[in-house]
Amino acid sequence: MLIAVNVQSLVKNHLEGLGWFTYESLKRVVQQHPEHQFLFIFSKGVDDEFIFSDNVKAINIWPPYYRPLALYLKFEWILPFVLRKYHIDLFISSDGISSTKLKVKNLDVIHDLNFEENPQWLPKNFANYYQKYFPKWAKNATRIATVSEYSKQDIHKRYGIELDKIDVVYNGSNDLYKSITKQEKEDTKQQYTNGLDYFVFVGSLHPRKNIDQLLLGFDAFKAKDQKNIKLVIVGSRFYWSGPIKEAYDNMKFQSDVIFTGHVVTQDLKNILSSAIALSYVSLFEGFGIPLVEAMNAEIAIIASNTTCLPEIAGESALYVDPNSTLEIADAMLKLSTDEKLRFQLIEKGKIQRQKFSWQATADKLWIAIEKTINAK
Repeated sequence: MLIAVNVQSLVKNHLEGLGWFTYESLKRVVQQHPEHQFLFIFSKGVDDEFIFSDNVKAINIWPPYYRPLALYLKFEWILPFVLRKYHIDLFISSDGISSTKLKVKNLDVIHDLNFEENPQWLPKNFANYYQKYFPKWAKNATRIATVSEYSKQDIHKRYGIELDKIDVVYNGSNDLYKSITKQEKEDTKQQYTNGLDYFVFVGSLHPRKNIDQLLLGFDAFKAKDQKNIKLVIVGSRFYWSGPIKEAYDNMKFQSDVIFTGHVVTQDLKNILSSAIALSYVSLFEGFGIPLVEAMNAEIAIIASNTTCLPEIAGESALYVDPNSTLEIADAMLKLSTDEKLRFQLIEKGKIQRQKFSWQATADKLWIAIEKTINAK
């Protein structure tokens, strides 16, 4: 069988959530199923790093831009032509972007519907495009895969897709994330916080990550903190404006916040593993990979009680209302002073993390692919 896959999220040195899902799952799928041929469809150039085995061929389709008009041209006009030209048997979209003109069986991986819940967090042209076409792509799909039970229910309720047509394929975590030695932790703290303890946030400074409330919560915590604890924020400051900048500018304990910017995975592993806890008070998530990374790094978690986060973190987190500065501050105070509580959360995380691995992701994705192939 010849299977075409939209892999436009595979961009060298720029893998993020969708990109890591695509990279880690498809690498395993194509290597473990040499009986099938795969055509990877890129849009920003083909890189040999992503040609995972001999049964993978690749093409690049124009235009290279990730904008609504470019997406429309690629997926509504060029993609159907490509699928006919190569006599494709099955099409998979790993990032949810699909076509209304598909004439072959297709599996659409829709990670979340954040643009439906919070369109104000996207440029208006993207929000409009997604709201117009995602319902059509979902209804046109032979099957749908998504990354949490929360997202499965969301797709079902918003788009009227039957539950038995949607498969849950959890994300995994890089194998590098694990506990490190006491000396490595001390060295990491010395590098980033002059040897002091800290909470950590990992992710882009996007509005949905709720950084403004995290900063305000940390500021309230600092008023009671007697250990000179810091907050380390790891991620790009691309969205440094509006409420985030305002919250930071108004902080009393502004000097206790350290921004690292983007860091490589090895450094991120050390930063995460050396923290008191991950502080992840996001307003909306389809999955939340940093939660699994924190469980593997064996640290406690503070998480929002919203969307999929309780499903993913299970009993390994203290949950807070993401809009409550006081709840965020109180959770930080508890974890900074109660070593027994931190230990209990870490131990529960060791159990919860067994649900998530990239091999499990690949296995479940393949089951979804087989269901799509066999659909009537």
